[in-house]
Amino acid sequence: MPPMDIPDDLIPSTEARKLLGISPFKMSKLIKQGIVRTYQDPLDDRVKLVSKSAVLALVQRRAEAA
Repeated sequence: MPPMDIPDDLIPSTEARKLLGISPFKMSKLIKQGIVRTYQDPLDDRVKLVSKSAVLALVQRRAEAA
């Protein structure tokens, strides 16, 4: 079981980017701005993980703003 502050619905940032329909540059910008929080993959230091529910909330906000 993950620690309390780590979501249990983590997905790779590449998958999150596809869900959002954004470029790698824009995903990097969202991460640097703190809009999307990342977590380190314990099995691969190169992979950044993000909460799927947080990404889906962003998708919803974008849909409502459109």
